[in-house]
Amino acid sequence: MPQTHPTAGPPAALQRRLGLPGAIVIGVGSMVGAGVFTSLGLAASTAGPLLVLALVLAGATAWVNATAMAQLAAVHPTSGGAYVYGRRQLGEWAGFVAGWGFVTGKSASIAAMAYTLALYLVPTASGAPDRTARWVAIAAVVVITGITLLGITRTVQATVVIVTPVLALLTVVIVAGFVGVTPGPVPAPGGGPSGAVTDPTPLGVLQGAGLLFFAFAGYARIATMGEEVRDPRRTIPRAVFGALAFTLVLYLLLALSLQAVLGLQGLGQTPTAVRDAVEVVLGPDWVWLAVVGAALACLGSMLNLAAGISRTGLAMARERDLPRPLARISARTSVPWVAQLTAAAVVIVLLLTTDVLTVVGFSSFGVLVYYAVANVSALTLTERVVPGPRWLNLLGAAACLLLAFTLPVQSVLVMLAVFAVGLAGRAVVGLRRR
Repeated sequence: MPQTHPTAGPPAALQRRLGLPGAIVIGVGSMVGAGVFTSLGLAASTAGPLLVLALVLAGATAWVNATAMAQLAAVHPTSGGAYVYGRRQLGEWAGFVAGWGFVTGKSASIAAMAYTLALYLVPTASGAPDRTARWVAIAAVVVITGITLLGITRTVQATVVIVTPVLALLTVVIVAGFVGVTPGPVPAPGGGPSGAVTDPTPLGVLQGAGLLFFAFAGYARIATMGEEVRDPRRTIPRAVFGALAFTLVLYLLLALSLQAVLGLQGLGQTPTAVRDAVEVVLGPDWVWLAVVGAALACLGSMLNLAAGISRTGLAMARERDLPRPLARISARTSVPWVAQLTAAAVVIVLLLTTDVLTVVGFSSFGVLVYYAVANVSALTLTERVVPGPRWLNLLGAAACLLLAFTLPVQSVLVMLAVFAVGLAGRAVVGLRRR
């Protein structure tokens, strides 16, 4: 069992081991995940020839949220992200809402990514969950948890190892699209949501932007690790915007390339656009490259999500919004190991008991609420370290709430119940303490 700091006295602090390059790697590794391998095709089916506009709208929304997170992280350079920011700027209850939304939403997201990884590696005829796929997903969670327990330095190193081949694969697809390499027929449509690309409508463009927004999720991971970043007032804003700018350019080039390789109709009819593009460019014998790339992208996203959840759990435990043992930190690796193991256990329970592909909406709702609290918190800052008008924060909060409450009704109702349980539990514990 890892050695821990004593629980008496001031809370144990994490060590500042993360510089600008490592922070950017964390951000890029969190964003260039499973979403980009599927969301471009889905968005093309709704946005049609205005796919690039939808992508720009998604990137702009992410940029507004990132501005708020960077402003807050520079002023409050500690672990916990919007949980800490909401608590300090708006009060304890607002902070709890943000933290609860992040912990519950991202736990569901890790479970969904783990199962997506399993479906790539162990495909089934129907795409329905089976025993083998579940155990492959659980094994992935165990491996990722083991890496995160080694410390933030090892997490950055593992992210580099994972994200490098993913970026190399996407680069091959981008270059092939721009040089016109198409040595084979376009594969049969993979079953996109609409079956064919039609003339775009404003609603279709907005739906496409909503689908693409979650391919950007991860830029705030740097902020949740603010206590481990060196010179946070300078490093965090630069890392957030650097990672987001790199990812936006990558996605724009990839969208244009996929349209060139597959055609707009072909892109809009497949949820596995990168795999189909590899089959066209390199031939069927090389499809395994796309499968490996998607699997690594899932692992990279899971790795950084797991680290972010444990840091938010640590912050909430320090304030006794979650059980106090979750605040224990390993003296050797400077990792909140109890929170990390607890998060892994929750994800494994989801994998064993739930069809996790159906809880993606739950994850989206929780994270959008998290960002809404962050934007309102940034609005109240008197010190504006990162330049930006206050109306951007209002716009960001409104956009987050609009997207959250236009999710499928089942997702909204279930997550409202989850929030109600969390808030009621906090109220009961508070009464007992008093």
